[in-house]
Amino acid sequence: MLDTSRDGDVAVLTLRRPDRRNALDLALCRAIDAAAHEAVADGARALVVTGEGTAFCAGADLGGVYGDEFLEALYGMLHGLTRLPIPIIAAVNGAAIGAGTQLAIACDLRVADATARFAVPTAKNGMAVDAWTIRTLGKLAGMGPARRLMLAADSLDRDAALACGLVDRPGTLDDALAWAREIAALAPLTLAYNKLVLNGSGADDATIEAEFARVWASEDVKEAARARTEKRAPVFQGR
Repeated sequence: MLDTSRDGDVAVLTLRRPDRRNALDLALCRAIDAAAHEAVADGARALVVTGEGTAFCAGADLGGVYGDEFLEALYGMLHGLTRLPIPIIAAVNGAAIGAGTQLAIACDLRVADATARFAVPTAKNGMAVDAWTIRTLGKLAGMGPARRLMLAADSLDRDAALACGLVDRPGTLDDALAWAREIAALAPLTLAYNKLVLNGSGADDATIEAEFARVWASEDVKEAARARTEKRAPVFQGR
């Protein structure tokens, strides 16, 4: 159902429900949430999420999407990803439909291969997504594409998603992993602070100011200064 692996400081979560094109059900939502938090606890500095086979995630499993328990697990997982202190890259292979698009935009960055396709066709099935999903689509893709997705049940292929900013880079899982390794070498406290501010995450001004001060008081600032003097790459420890 979900495979977890490590590539140095990068944790990789691979959705594995090929018979359902990696559709999300209650168990998979809970597994993603638990594995992502465990990766942070184990010291991962970046996370890549992808799907096995020809689909990133074909949406919610229509056999069980109607219950409150599923909705709580789905949105708990999605919003939980936005609050994790490490960058998350979605390596989008094939269809990312409905909850698949939601999973992709809950990640911080998106790398998509030539087969990627995004859609949120709730208007075709009488369902709805939360306000966070619609607003985030508007911020990432722009209001024009977001309106087409949400009001006309349109879809975006990889090139269209690249053009509007929903996708950050074209590429495969290997490309996403290479980018994640580069990001994992950056200053962890700075990345956590930047993500906190970019995503909002319900943090109040006092929390944001405290994290800002923590970055400037960190050993990593001193390490960067030493590295400049010694003409070498800094080795950040996240403290």
